[in-house]
Amino acid sequence: MPSITRSVVDLGKLARQGGERRVSAMAAGLIGSEILKIAAEIRALAASGQQICNLTVGDFDPRQFPIPEPLRDGIVEALRKGETNYPPSNGVQSLREAVQRLYVRDLGLDYPLDAVLIAGGARPVIHATYESLCDPGDAVIYPVPSWNNNHYCHMVGAKAVPVTCTPENRFLPTADDIARHLKGARLVCLNSPLNPTGTAITPDTLRGICKAMLAENREREARGERPVYLMYDHVYWMLCVGDTAHVTPPELEPEMARYTVFVDGLSKGFAATGLRVGWAVGPVDVVTRMSSVIGHVGAWAPRAEQVASAKWLDDTEGVRRYHDDYLRNIQVRLQALHDGLQQLRRAGHAVESIPPMGAIYLTARLHPFGKTTPDGVTLRTNEDVRKAVLEHAGLGIVPFQAFGSKEETGWFRMSVGAVSESEIAALWPRLARFFESLR
Repeated sequence: MPSITRSVVDLGKLARQGGERRVSAMAAGLIGSEILKIAAEIRALAASGQQICNLTVGDFDPRQFPIPEPLRDGIVEALRKGETNYPPSNGVQSLREAVQRLYVRDLGLDYPLDAVLIAGGARPVIHATYESLCDPGDAVIYPVPSWNNNHYCHMVGAKAVPVTCTPENRFLPTADDIARHLKGARLVCLNSPLNPTGTAITPDTLRGICKAMLAENREREARGERPVYLMYDHVYWMLCVGDTAHVTPPELEPEMARYTVFVDGLSKGFAATGLRVGWAVGPVDVVTRMSSVIGHVGAWAPRAEQVASAKWLDDTEGVRRYHDDYLRNIQVRLQALHDGLQQLRRAGHAVESIPPMGAIYLTARLHPFGKTTPDGVTLRTNEDVRKAVLEHAGLGIVPFQAFGSKEETGWFRMSVGAVSESEIAALWPRLARFFESLR
């Protein structure tokens, strides 16, 4: 290619000029991530030298939670072998077969191969589910708090039907909560273990939801109407801790296989968020349309990562060894948070926490409302508390408002994916001093 000398055109001013009606109504109304705003504050404080226990990150610090070595080495080897071209639009067959075997082996669910779709992480699977099932105006039922369902509803023009959940039910919906909204709904969204709470749905509750959906769909089928589907996001299912047992709709009610789209992937089960390997498993007709959606936007997982992931998922002994250490480290951190908060509570401070069940999250309540900080700020809202504990105790947490909640009741998400045990241990004296300083 011949060398061409070009004069440089300074476009900085023009590129920054905004104005009315320059983007679509959907894009104009799309709300940015509250968590990203909080992360910017934390980076600024950390840069100033303040010690921060950052429990905001729904991700993994590789220094704390590295991906499995065989998976890493497999990606490097796949690249060396030239696995760098486009993958098939529905995924590399070896990975689809490995996911198929994983679901038989670990979940007892025997799906046909054409029910499995590979994508560039779990988010494209969620988006493709919404796009493939929902028309503008269709009703989508989802619990609050939950992750990003409000934004996906906005993007496809669906009618959001948030179901406010309570700490008495571990912030998960009951069967009655869902059943009362089923008439006319197109999609129900469940996530277990749940982001942001780290709590998991019980077999009885899930069975009740499934029975209500099946009854509704039998009535619709008799009338020739479209069914209501369940998007079951269980991307954290490998991270159940303690006595928590993960359950799925088709194992409880096999007929739910006609109506359930699973959202899943490597990201949480193997601390591999940046590899962008996710998958859907569900009804073949729905998954086929989802594949078309993902294909048109090019939301494929990279080919080398797919090839390596297929080999890794079939290494059952390697997966077991990895999880032995991985889950222990997650559980130790979650339990340390819970124990520390309970100790503060016993000391008379306004804190609560729900025992950990899964994922990388602990549900915590910090509610010193009406108290005043040493610099004269009266704490009236979750945002007031969040800013105060960050500034005065070096604690970074995310209020449930970032997950759709409206109530100012002091509930927060704490994530252990990016902190060490020593950082958690160092937090408690700072947090105790903060509470003791309030007047």
